[in-house]
Amino acid sequence: MSIKRIGILTGGGDCPGLNAVIRAVTKSAIGVHGWEVVGFLDGFRGIVEDWNLRLTMQTVSEILTRGGTILGTNNRADPFAYTYNPDGKTGPPRDVSKTAILNLKKNAVDALVVTGGDGTLSIGKKFMEAGVPIVGVPKTIDNDLSATDVTFGFDSALSVATEAVDRLHSTAESHR
Repeated sequence: MSIKRIGILTGGGDCPGLNAVIRAVTKSAIGVHGWEVVGFLDGFRGIVEDWNLRLTMQTVSEILTRGGTILGTNNRADPFAYTYNPDGKTGPPRDVSKTAILNLKKNAVDALVVTGGDGTLSIGKKFMEAGVPIVGVPKTIDNDLSATDVTFGFDSALSVATEAVDRLHSTAESHR
């Protein structure tokens, strides 16, 4: 299989490091392999609703210092149990995975990079079983994914929490 274009999404909860993943994937895909990159907005919902944007070296050049994810995220948009209706309200779950796969084909996406925790990666596995080439990027501040020593988001979250505790100590010392 010859890859020309890849897609990337961030799913689940927000955590530090997502923009770094998006930037690294985009820069490697374009700079090393000559591929195009499509970013899907709001996790898997972006694939179902066909919400996407083309990622370029320029669009990812200054995102490292920004919090969150430039693509947005969603932890309730499982295409195999999709609850969003066209009017934006939620309803009973339904399987819209075929629509998602058709949108990947429509956008000429040859492989999909799925960045997320256990829920997002489980959905990615279902897409892989349906024939979509998937690369899973483990992301969670909890560092609780099996077969992974450290996840994206964990070290940053740990550093921020440790720094906050250190600041509280110095403040407490000031007040004796």
